[in-house]
Amino acid sequence: MSPNIELLAPGGDIDAIKAAIIAGADAVYCGLDTFNARNRAANISFDELVGIIRLAHDYDCQIFLTLNIIMLEREFKTLAKLLSKLANTTLDGVIVQDLGMLYILKKHFPTLDIHASTQLTTHNIGQIPFLKKLGASRVNLSRELNLKEISAITAVSRQENVLTEVFVHGSLCVAFSGLCYSTSASVGNSGNRGRCSQACREEYKPTESGNKFPLNIKDNSAFFDLPALIDAGVHSFKVEGRIKGASYVHTVIDSFRKQIDGFVETGELLEDGERLYKVFNRDFSNAFLRGDLNQSMFIENPRDNSKYHAIDKSNAISVVQIHDVEQKLSDEKDAMHADVFDKIKHLSIEKRQLSLVFSGQAGQPLTVTINIKEMVKQNLTKEVLNEQTHVMHSQRALTPSEKNCIDHEAIEKRFKSFNNAAFNLVELNTNDISASLTIPFKELTTLKNNIATLLNDGIALLPEVELPKLVRHAKKDDETKLSLLICDESDINLGNITDADIYFKLPDAYKRGCTKYVDFFKENPRLIPWFPAVLIGKDYDVAVNILEQVNPKLIVTNNTGIANRAFELGIEWIAGPFLNTTNSYALLAMKEGFNCSGAFISNEINRQQMQTIARPENFKMLYSVYHPILLMTSRQCFFQQSVGCEKPRIDNGCMLSCDKSTTITNLKDVSFAIDKQKAGYPSIYNKDQFLNTEIIEDLTQLFDGFMIDLTNIGAGDKESPDKAELIKHFEQLLKHHKSDSLDYVKASSASPHSQAQLKAQNALKALVPESTNVQYHNGL
Repeated sequence: MSPNIELLAPGGDIDAIKAAIIAGADAVYCGLDTFNARNRAANISFDELVGIIRLAHDYDCQIFLTLNIIMLEREFKTLAKLLSKLANTTLDGVIVQDLGMLYILKKHFPTLDIHASTQLTTHNIGQIPFLKKLGASRVNLSRELNLKEISAITAVSRQENVLTEVFVHGSLCVAFSGLCYSTSASVGNSGNRGRCSQACREEYKPTESGNKFPLNIKDNSAFFDLPALIDAGVHSFKVEGRIKGASYVHTVIDSFRKQIDGFVETGELLEDGERLYKVFNRDFSNAFLRGDLNQSMFIENPRDNSKYHAIDKSNAISVVQIHDVEQKLSDEKDAMHADVFDKIKHLSIEKRQLSLVFSGQAGQPLTVTINIKEMVKQNLTKEVLNEQTHVMHSQRALTPSEKNCIDHEAIEKRFKSFNNAAFNLVELNTNDISASLTIPFKELTTLKNNIATLLNDGIALLPEVELPKLVRHAKKDDETKLSLLICDESDINLGNITDADIYFKLPDAYKRGCTKYVDFFKENPRLIPWFPAVLIGKDYDVAVNILEQVNPKLIVTNNTGIANRAFELGIEWIAGPFLNTTNSYALLAMKEGFNCSGAFISNEINRQQMQTIARPENFKMLYSVYHPILLMTSRQCFFQQSVGCEKPRIDNGCMLSCDKSTTITNLKDVSFAIDKQKAGYPSIYNKDQFLNTEIIEDLTQLFDGFMIDLTNIGAGDKESPDKAELIKHFEQLLKHHKSDSLDYVKASSASPHSQAQLKAQNALKALVPESTNVQYHNGL
């Protein structure tokens, strides 16, 4: 086994974690019942985590804890308490999505190793130094990348002394992780909060191409691509599956362990991978890794495919033959399940038993005898009881006294806290302390701290961190400005009817060496470049070239790689809405670390959640009040399974030239628009537009600017509202609002300006009849 190759296993519950350990995982990632992106997994308690860490370390296995969700302001106090407890364990790393959590980890919890989650959508070389500056020691790369792209990012990662992880097996999201809002937009079940409802696995009404599961793709498996990933310099091979059981985890990890070890020893792949088909799977594909995105990646069965694979392989035809195959597979699964539980039944995460016996008499120090009993590894399948005894003494001697005597109550008050996540305090004995004796209570504190250090493997416990109170800064001025987002060059003329800021959305993809936009921005200096969320490979290179050559005064970016390069160039930048900004600490992370001057607050959070965010000094807070509601963006083609496509696979020309649109309809008769702009990724949008005029009434004092999206992206075949009319009515809404904006008055007693606002509000609803602002009410 190579020490440079890590096999990282999922652990959704205690049995699965034990199964991963016994199967030979180098590390296991698992989650508590809070702050993790797999709420549907069983997950574990903090006390169980402490026992799991101890068990895993006995088997030379590391434990990483998933804290990979975006955070709300009110949660940071609780988070700080949890992190303070984690800092006093031997946990090997925390997996993080939220920039605010990265900020407080680096600033207040430097002993915790930080891993960047796949939810951060890391897919280009510029994002590596960005994440490193925020404290990440390793980064999980986007699952959509091919080997060439992985190699390029890993080369930069090595220069930055950052490790890379790649998912090598398990379920695939059809959407870019971290950029899927499929159920957040309707019922608040956000994938960014661990509550993904898996809309991509749902059944839809048959599409034109005859598919009922047009978004369902096969599982990922790089079982035969391990040599190429090793050559690419990938450190960790990560298996997905925290909602899978122990038998699944053991089978997959044991298979990969044998494949990796066999290759390292012989230079050849020795395993055939057939065992992977005997546990849950949707069939397998490595098309992302090969860069061959084709229709074969999709599968009509979103459930377990294992029996269909067995039937196909056996060439069973008759009912009897099929039944025999299914029965044999069922028996094999039962045997695998029994075998795994037989292997793990001896593994214990029980707390260590702790006994504290105090003794002493006048003129002598207070003595405590510490006895620890624990189960320790004897071999791969057996543990034995180990017992240790330690003796400690106070620095000063006990003295006779009738006051403040050292009795059982005084000892228990100070030492009962050792009954905790790591230890069961089974005995606290003070019978051998003579009566009417005293000692300075600070001596008891010192003795307690020394015991705590002993029990913590000789490491002094860190004090609980209390996050400093945030300072809430006001807006620089009372005005709340309107801004526009456009992507059509003809819409530049809208600048003739408004003094609003105008952002121009750059595409996701470019021809290699494209210089068109350099000249375009130089000729139109009023336009503010708006960079998209996903920029892979050459597309990132072209986007950086645009940034460097244009050297604008200000940009908006939804991509952290571009944010990092703007910071290096001294270009002012604003964080776009797809950076999922939901809390004050994320604002501080970007401002203090990268001189960010403002941020769009996420549309996933509601009014109350926004109000708690504290603005940093000299920092703008912005919000999009009108836009298409993006549900998901994919590197895969949505048209192959919906309307069909003459091309068997996606090629470079597809990104640049395809501009199809269609709809799919679920079994609840709700339709969704599939839209592919030229030079854009295939995306799915809600049927309703996001239109939030309420926030202008409610929170104008909180925001420096409100944006309206006039790109027509996501509209499909629908006729778009008149853009000049939209601008006019939004400006009317903002016209009479200052930082201390008045509440709307009921129409019966409205003042002239509120009547005008009400008229504008009604006009906007008429212009955008299919609209919603449910996210503003649901939140996260």
